[in-house]
Amino acid sequence: MPRWLVCPKSAEAKAVRRAGRGGTTRLLLWLVLLVPLLVMGERQTGIAACRTIADLAPNGAYGLADAQGAITDGCNLDRALVPASVIKIATVSAALAILGPDYRFRTELFVDDRDNLFVKGFGDPSLVSEEVAELAGQLRRQGLRRVQTLYVDTTAFVLERQVPGSEDSDNPYDAPVGALSVNFNAVALTSDKSGRIASGESQTPVLPIMRELGQGRPPGSWRVNVCARGCGDAQARTARYAGELFQAMLAQNGITVAAFGGIRPTPATARLVHAHESGQTLTEISGACLRYSSNFMANLIFLASGAKRFGYPATWEKARLAVHQELASQLGNGAAAAIVQVDGAGLSRDNRVTVRAMLQVLTRFRPHLGLLNQERGVAVKTGTLTGVYNLAGYLPDGRSFVILLNQPANRRADILARLLRPQGTNPAGSGGKAGHYLSRSADKK
Repeated sequence: MPRWLVCPKSAEAKAVRRAGRGGTTRLLLWLVLLVPLLVMGERQTGIAACRTIADLAPNGAYGLADAQGAITDGCNLDRALVPASVIKIATVSAALAILGPDYRFRTELFVDDRDNLFVKGFGDPSLVSEEVAELAGQLRRQGLRRVQTLYVDTTAFVLERQVPGSEDSDNPYDAPVGALSVNFNAVALTSDKSGRIASGESQTPVLPIMRELGQGRPPGSWRVNVCARGCGDAQARTARYAGELFQAMLAQNGITVAAFGGIRPTPATARLVHAHESGQTLTEISGACLRYSSNFMANLIFLASGAKRFGYPATWEKARLAVHQELASQLGNGAAAAIVQVDGAGLSRDNRVTVRAMLQVLTRFRPHLGLLNQERGVAVKTGTLTGVYNLAGYLPDGRSFVILLNQPANRRADILARLLRPQGTNPAGSGGKAGHYLSRSADKK
């Protein structure tokens, strides 16, 4: 913003002093010239628009753009703010280009000459109990009957640290990621009044890790991340969960496993016996990621993008560079520079984005808007952390919108309703509000 626009009072004081020396005529002439410049400045920078939401957004920004991407209204368009989960749209936009919409994640199984089985993961975010059961059945059909030791090969990932921005909590949204991860690294269990632990879902057998994580919990149903109650080695815990599930599913298919050996790289002499591809394509996985705001899925998509462009093993740094390069290709260097992405999900408070850059992302993402939640004609993605209440998507009339609020009060619904009022548009229809989905306040979304 030009510096002179923020200090009209000092300019006015100088004009008064000059009038005392040179007369009233020069003062009036000076003001005639100044007022149009101030009005023009407000129109160019959005000051007038900011005033329309000043009571709702002491630290926020918004923007509206037409279907071609031309910005039609906005405030603080270039202020860098914490995006939370709206950054998932940028992650998916880049990944669909880097990996391709029909990309499928792989999981490879090897057997050595001592009947040891090695399961090598490549970060499939959709590897759930049903697919593990199917995979075990395939091995049975191929003639496998006995495994001496089951190992998990995690060499496809070399992470500098666990998920940036995640916290030490039991919540599934803080689940770690790993090269071989099952059931979103979340454990569903139940506890009864006697303390007996059972599986919380019919497709997953009772596993030792369930009993461990369920011990001492009050009666009820629980879904906790695999590192609940603390996790000194997230990679080892993730591999253990996967290994226990594979061992149980192999047993259900008549394949005995004498022991689980933990993490071990696949020997060069082992032979590939099966290469499993995810049942869902990247497009389908991305839709689930955006609709359920899955941090786990978003970060595995992010890491896969880096590995595809720069080769395995996957790292956070490769992912950041790959997504940044792709966004620069899609949007131009200026917009890409305004998107600072530390992780793929928006968990980190070191992430930054501007409204202008996000509107450009939405213009590019428009062919995929069907992947977003569709509620009463609005395609929408929320972004929520404590003190962060954001919103981005597409209105029924085709316009894209972004609201970024980094403040204690969640007023995004009120802001959108106010912005739409002059056009007589009410996407959600009741009480002048912009919809119940705009005011969700759950953290980490």
